[in-house]
Amino acid sequence: MLNIVIFGAPGSGKGTQSARIVEKYGLNHISTGDVLRAEIKNGTELGKTAKGYIDNGQLIPDALMIDILASVFDSFKDSKGVIFDGFPRTIAQADALKAMLKERGQEVSVMLDLEVPEDELMTRLIKRGQECGRADDNEETIKKRLVVYHSQTAPLIDWYKKDGKYCHINGLGTMEGIFADICTAIDKL
Repeated sequence: MLNIVIFGAPGSGKGTQSARIVEKYGLNHISTGDVLRAEIKNGTELGKTAKGYIDNGQLIPDALMIDILASVFDSFKDSKGVIFDGFPRTIAQADALKAMLKERGQEVSVMLDLEVPEDELMTRLIKRGQECGRADDNEETIKKRLVVYHSQTAPLIDWYKKDGKYCHINGLGTMEGIFADICTAIDKL
């Protein structure tokens, strides 16, 4: 199976590029953000708990995310592979993902890091908030999310480099150009 971690700061284009990867390579897509937003919309207990963390720009506790992830991963029968979008976000989560996949005879094939300068991220997220009405895409929450990204999530770059799975992707440019770079990386696997 082809298991891809798509990585980058909020607004780097993970969701957009994940959709293109799914279409071209026939992979399943696990977006922790989409899963959590669905839980919030449906008013589940998980959704209520998650909303409290998200509204404060914080990450969901690891144990909760691993349980959700394992359940969704196991629901994909005869899959060609999975894109993990928005997970892992911490080194502890990366360790847990590695262990969860190993239990299933799987591993992460590559971590694609979509790198975008912070001023561009802010511009993209403010625009997305205006166009899509996402409550977490406002300047105050975006700033909190970027602080969390830099302090807790960015260290994963070195973790995946040490694991031999890291691949840098320039996240600036046309969607087509960025996708071409992603395809080059995937096709080398």
